[in-house]
Formats: sequence, structure tokens, C-alpha cells
Amino acid sequence: MTLYDLVAPGLEERGDPRYHLADICAADPLGADALLAALPAMNADADVAALTVALRTLLPDHDRAAEWNVVAALAAMRDLGILLGSLKRHGVQPAEAVPEVVPILELLGRRTDMVPRDTVHHYTTWNPAGPRRRTYTGHPMETDLQEAVRMAFPGLVAALDTCARVACLEPYDPGFATALDRTAHHVRSIVDSIDFTASNISPEFFALTLRPYFEEVDVAGRSYLGPAAAQVPLWLVDLTLWQCDRSDAAYDAFLAESLPYSLPSWREFHEQYAGGVSAVSKLSAALSWENAERLPRELAASALALGRVLKILKTFRARHIVIARKAYSDDLRLYEEGSGGAPVALLRSILDLTRDNETLVRQATSGRPGPRSGAPAARAGSSAV
Repeated sequence: MTLYDLVAPGLEERGDPRYHLADICAADPLGADALLAALPAMNADADVAALTVALRTLLPDHDRAAEWNVVAALAAMRDLGILLGSLKRHGVQPAEAVPEVVPILELLGRRTDMVPRDTVHHYTTWNPAGPRRRTYTGHPMETDLQEAVRMAFPGLVAALDTCARVACLEPYDPGFATALDRTAHHVRSIVDSIDFTASNISPEFFALTLRPYFEEVDVAGRSYLGPAAAQVPLWLVDLTLWQCDRSDAAYDAFLAESLPYSLPSWREFHEQYAGGVSAVSKLSAALSWENAERLPRELAASALALGRVLKILKTFRARHIVIARKAYSDDLRLYEEGSGGAPVALLRSILDLTRDNETLVRQATSGRPGPRSGAPAARAGSSAV
């Protein structure tokens, strides 16, 4: 069974057929297929009246919605959410136009243990393909953007399992390097995703046409971000590799704002490892015990493997910044911040942190003789090289 056969971890019990991704994509509890097929035309005409009627028409009875399973609740939030973003794009707060939507959104949020509006998961992973696809514009570049995000998810979700393995091991353990190599294999999907984005979605289309649909909406007196790439869990990979004890205040604040939009099990993952010792710190501590003689084979392999995965993260972020700078350049941007709430300056800061950690690992082993056989017992600690 592949990742696409299951909803991303957190809303499923593995192997439980109730939570197949295909079921969520197929679900249409609101009977919204025909109406949402007309959504791009409503948006092209900025037809606020039609959008308001559409939202009110799709709104389910509270008692009926309370009986839905998680699959139906996710699909309903997906379909209501794309109308929320459409109304806000045209200057209307959905809860003001249709006040009765608020208790339904809150109910769906409680039922799925997620925020009371749609997220990047609803917009991409749980969005049906083909003629039933939900889009704001109907433009091929919008569907390409959805696909770019979808292609990143399998590798990232798989990487969380290997990152958890890294967090439980020490650099002298042969499994440490193996888990890092598997992590590197998984996260290569994000580089493929950003390359696909650069090749298929123009900065002008994203900045001027699509970005306005991802604005915040108010629900019960609180603002909630729209679907955003920042909700894709790359920052959970950062967490165990370097972020949990080598971050800065700006990135920490951004993660605190992003965390509520993630899946329940991802919030648990963050809670479990946020107070731990990162792979970079564990490696730094181990290397600090070694003299200029040849490194133990396992430790040298761990250093090389960690350097490889950090280089992939660095490569992704460098390419992401190129795209973001174009989309938020002075002659294009309509907003100062990305849809996930981060300015380009923060992206640069995260790239610098990633590069600093990759450089630290590389320089710690450069110039040392090759590995020697055997290894002493693992030593705990988090001191820097």
C-alpha cells in the first residue's frame, strides 16, 4: 500500500480502510461537484453574490454534519474552504456574508482535530484529480502548483519515520548513517517539486492571480491562514536534524504559527522531539571526543550521511528563494509575506541556518584521515565542534 492509498499520518490508523486517500478524494458529502465546477467562472467574474449563494447552498445541516465520519468531514471542509478563499479574495469575509458557516467550520475542525478552515492538505492531497478537481481559477498553472505540492508529500512523510529513527540513535551506531541516507533519499522529492514549480508556474501567475486566494479568513474572531506551502512538513525534518537545539527566535516563532495547521500526528511528532538533541549536535559532540587520528568508521559514515541530507535541504531552499524573490519582487508583489505568513527575509534566514549546519558538519570532517575500524561506545552530549 502506497502513501497515496492512505491519508497522511495523523488522521488514519494504518491499514484502516476508512481513511484511504482515494475515499477522501471521492467523497462529496455536500453534493458540491457541479457547483464547484462553476467556481472558476464565478471568480473570473468576481461574482460575490454567486459565491455567497454557493456557500449558503452547500452549507450542511449541523446535525447531519455531526454524524459524518472523518473522511466526509475532511471532504466537506475542502469544499467549503475553497469558497471561503474565493470570497476573501474578492474582499468579503465569509463569516460576515454567511454567519451560519461559523458553527459548521468549528464542528468540522473538532471532528478532524484540525483548524476550522481548509489547509494545504485539503487543497492538494485530498483534492480529487480530473474533472472533479477543485480550483480557484481552472488555469493549468494552478493544477500544476497543486501537483507540485502533492509530489513532495510522499517523500516528506516517509522522511518523518527515518528522522524519528535518527533521533533515537547515536552517531557511532551504524543505523544512524543508514537512517540519514534513507532520509536523504526521501527528501529528494522536495527538490523535484521545486524544480517542477520553477518550470511550470510563472511568478506572475502566482503573485497576481493565485496568491490572493490564500488570504486569511476570520472564524469566530480569529484569523486563519489559507492553504500554504509552509504547511508542508519540511520543518519537521529540520526539527530532528538541527532545528530542535540550533534554531533562532524568528524560525521558532514561525514554526509556532505553522504548527496548528499540521496534522494531529505531526503536532505530536513536534511535541515529542522539540526538546531533544539534534543530529548535528550529537555528531558535533561525538567528533569533539575524537583526536586527529582516523575517525571510527561508523562516525565518519554518519558525518558524510548527515552532510548529504543537509545539502539537499540547502539546495531546495536556495531554489525556493529564487522563486519567492521573483513572486514577491517590487514590480509584482501584492503582499509583503508569503501565504504561510513568512517574508522572503525569513526564507533567507532559514537557508542560512541550514547552510551553517551543513558547513559545520562538512568542515568538522574535512582534512581528517580516512575512517579506522572499530568505534568506542557512544557518548552523549550536544557541544559544538
